[in-house]
Amino acid sequence: MSTQTMLPESFTALEPFAVDWALTGSAARAARRGSSTAEERQAFYAAAAGELPRALDYLDGKGFDAFDAADERLMAMMLSLGHVALAVEQQKDAEPRHARDRAHMQITKTPAGA
Repeated sequence: MSTQTMLPESFTALEPFAVDWALTGSAARAARRGSSTAEERQAFYAAAAGELPRALDYLDGKGFDAFDAADERLMAMMLSLGHVALAVEQQKDAEPRHARDRAHMQITKTPAGA
């Protein structure tokens, strides 16, 4: 039985997080951060933070023009990690209060649709 993967082969450990965190666009990533639980953020952070250097090396080695769909999802996931790292590392227990405040700040445009 073959299993369809969403990420590049060497990042299969992150597959359980791909559906929830490999999101296109800053607004979608910010919304997911705001709607996630502390446990979801912590689980994703614990799995992905250690993979960040390797993921960036892999993606840098390919270059944007050579990205396939799996590479795009890996990049989106690492961009989501940036959102989650703020919550886990900086906001910590204050994240729910900050999430309420962020609900009033809509992301309407980002560079290159990132």
